[in-house]
Amino acid sequence: MAISLDKSVTNTYKSSRTQWHHVHFREVAFFLDTNLETGLTSTEVERRQTEVGLNELTNRQGKSIWLGFVLQFHQPVLYILLIVGAIEAILGSRTYAIAIWSMAVLNAVIFYLQKSSAEKSIAAVVEAVTKKANVIRDGKRFRIPARQLIPGDLVLLKAGDRVPADLRLVSTGNLQINEFSLTGELDFVKKSNISLSENTPLAGCCNMAYAGTFVISGQGRGIVVATGNKTELGKVPHSMKQQTSLSTPLIWKFECFSQILLYVVLLLASLTFVLGLGQGLSGSEMFEVGVALVVSAIPQGLPAVLTITLAIGVARMARRNVLIHKPPAVETLSSTTVICSDTGTLTENQMTVQLIWAGEQRYAVDGLGYSPNGTIWEVGNRQPVHFGGRFLNFGLGKTSESGDANSKRQNPKINIALRECLIAGLLCNNSHLEPRQNQWVVVGDNTEGALIIVARKAGLSQSSLTEVMPKLDVIPFESDFQYMATLHGTKINDKRKNISSLISDSSEKRIYVKGSVEAILNGCRHMLDSDGNLVPLNRSFVELEVETIAKQGLQVLAFAKKLMGGHYNSLAREHLESDLIFIGLQGIFNPLRKEVFATIQSCHSAGIQVKMITKDHIVTAVAIAKKLGLQNKNQLLAFEGQQLARMNARQLAQAAQAGVVFARVTPLQKLRLVKALQSEGEIVAITGNKVNDVASLKQANIGIAMGDAGTDIAKETADMLLMDDNFASMEAAVQEGRRIDRNLRYAIAFILPVHGGECIAVLLSILVSRELPLLPLQILWLNLVNSTAMAIPLAFEPNPNQMMSLDARHRNEPLQSQQMFWQILMVSVFNGILIFGMYEWIRQTTGEVALARTIAIQTLMASKIIHLLSISNLGSTIAAKLKGGQAISIQNSPAIVIGIFCTVVLQILFSQWSVMNALFDTVLLNVNH
Repeated sequence: MAISLDKSVTNTYKSSRTQWHHVHFREVAFFLDTNLETGLTSTEVERRQTEVGLNELTNRQGKSIWLGFVLQFHQPVLYILLIVGAIEAILGSRTYAIAIWSMAVLNAVIFYLQKSSAEKSIAAVVEAVTKKANVIRDGKRFRIPARQLIPGDLVLLKAGDRVPADLRLVSTGNLQINEFSLTGELDFVKKSNISLSENTPLAGCCNMAYAGTFVISGQGRGIVVATGNKTELGKVPHSMKQQTSLSTPLIWKFECFSQILLYVVLLLASLTFVLGLGQGLSGSEMFEVGVALVVSAIPQGLPAVLTITLAIGVARMARRNVLIHKPPAVETLSSTTVICSDTGTLTENQMTVQLIWAGEQRYAVDGLGYSPNGTIWEVGNRQPVHFGGRFLNFGLGKTSESGDANSKRQNPKINIALRECLIAGLLCNNSHLEPRQNQWVVVGDNTEGALIIVARKAGLSQSSLTEVMPKLDVIPFESDFQYMATLHGTKINDKRKNISSLISDSSEKRIYVKGSVEAILNGCRHMLDSDGNLVPLNRSFVELEVETIAKQGLQVLAFAKKLMGGHYNSLAREHLESDLIFIGLQGIFNPLRKEVFATIQSCHSAGIQVKMITKDHIVTAVAIAKKLGLQNKNQLLAFEGQQLARMNARQLAQAAQAGVVFARVTPLQKLRLVKALQSEGEIVAITGNKVNDVASLKQANIGIAMGDAGTDIAKETADMLLMDDNFASMEAAVQEGRRIDRNLRYAIAFILPVHGGECIAVLLSILVSRELPLLPLQILWLNLVNSTAMAIPLAFEPNPNQMMSLDARHRNEPLQSQQMFWQILMVSVFNGILIFGMYEWIRQTTGEVALARTIAIQTLMASKIIHLLSISNLGSTIAAKLKGGQAISIQNSPAIVIGIFCTVVLQILFSQWSVMNALFDTVLLNVNH
């Protein structure tokens, strides 16, 4: 496709017809007026953001307000009420019909407002999880909210990222993308930067990365060519705004239960209607009896109350840094028996290199965090190590130090292996430091930040070394291989022109590799001594040093290098299989979070096992576990991934149950551990952040991703997010999950006896051939007040002190335990006898049916207030006051107090306001009544 060169940049990036896959990426950069190395300038970014707007899908719409309100009537009981109102109107009772319709509408309005408010609060929390993108602007790398991207931005992609906009790829390194969300294809697409035919279909555009798809492996760089509604995702006609659904298996079960109960009650009402007609009663009388039976027996407000209770609990979790991504996880939290965590949630993620071993010499490093202030000391020798002011000679021969004779005399012994080890950490690195608010901040990975800092403590500059040894290619870290590698060229001085130039074809190329000790040593046959000479690798000696470092709880990284010929400009894994030169080790300290110690003890008290699944060395992992007090039956058993690989299913299940630490575990072994624990009946929550953790996150009963450190694909897969990446938030999640579970039980135990009592009272009146003790409209009023003013406050009940000292509820244990069943039955019988007994007593005493019904209703509500207090925290506080004379405090139960107050006010209006008397056929009560 020909593109006019006189087309303005603005028109180009506003066009939705440009076939970007057909245009060479350099032409794309020209048309969008961007630089392939430095990206857009800040001034240009501001100008384009004003013209183009935010990178958002504004054409997606959710349910309208009216549709949401109408859907509240999608309940069989409300259908019946509307039909009953119509029949009453036909029979001439228009006032009664309007009252019934009004109650039905009022019921729908109240629950719609409460439910929509709850869902909006959850949606707001979800939106707070800002999707981020890595961009290059003004030649610097930034991580910005994806909504701020504009056409022309230069975006960096890595494994686990969600592609933030439509990109024309500029460079790729083993880049594979899952485009199922856009094309429906399950196979991953391998990407490149080549130009394609103009008629290439979307699924075949291998040089494009589309918004909403996920990077599975590799890395890449691309130019933003479309944002927001202009993206391919934005053009999909059925793209709808993600709805915040608060449906869970529990709510679904109760909705099904209510429908089944409705059919049973309708059958019972029909039989009652026929029998009444057979006994000579009028059709209008039996119709009213049937309606009363239906509205009294069906807890139509219960699913809505459960939904609101769940929403309130989820919002409360969000305030404690726990975002529920999939609401069913809330129910599972109360049953969790095992939490499998990696070290990331247990530590501060403030990495500091504290020990270095290179050239068979050990060095200590002082200083903490990401401050470059600190010194490297040779153990046993207080002489500091510093390479400042020295330049490196990277000729084709062996590595040597250059500098004047005077500097050599001042510090005659320089450990070349140490210098190479620091350089390897500095160059085999995708991160950098930036000053922000008078402190250094890592842009990228925290571990890589620690490597930069320790090199700076020795006087080495990342920017200077990168200029001398530019990065030509990268193999990013992957769990399956346990290493990262970079290929570097060298710049040598051109004496004729006195400038530095990159001699890419003839100059020496170097590979630097960092990773796990096992992965690095497998490719090494030689190592550097302190003078920079090659000596045979003494693997057992290195492994002994690794164990010494790991026993201190330090993460151990190994480093190696390899010299390559000048014609190599790309890097492949086969280059790393042999002839690597081992350089040294760095031990990284990551302080444990102070609050984790108490959290783990709390989990143990709650009957929850805490296990560590990590990629760290087993000695490091065990040292950390000992500090944390991790154990199982007073034992700390640890297994390595290699041991797990040799186990059959039964052996693995036993190891999974007994073990506390699982080190050097691959993603597949992590998945097998989850399955093994589940086979033993455990309810497993597991943390995961990377692409390879997705399978484990899906398999676990609760998959947990980190809100900050987690990749986009892990966040999308997980059931919940820890927004502060803190294990202590897991305790808060379990605690809130148990509170929600308890409050749901309270709501069920409170609402069902009211309906049961009403139904029993109606049946008793039929059996003894009396007038109805409660009219259908009065029953509707009782149910509405009961479900809103009295049941919903239970959702705000605080956690009792012993919440985390109880064992987890078994997953298969029914929400209605046998004890709760008998409690509901007994209270229902009591309510039924109370209603009918009070009605009969007043009717026989005074002969006034309306008065008898009014007093029966008020007596039932007084009984419900006492019942509410008996199951609430406020009731326990009052009981403690009566027993021990303690002061009564309502600070922890304001919702209950407000609910009771509103109930009293509503019931006063119900009996004392003439309008309510006329609507509900009640009478004014006096002091004698």
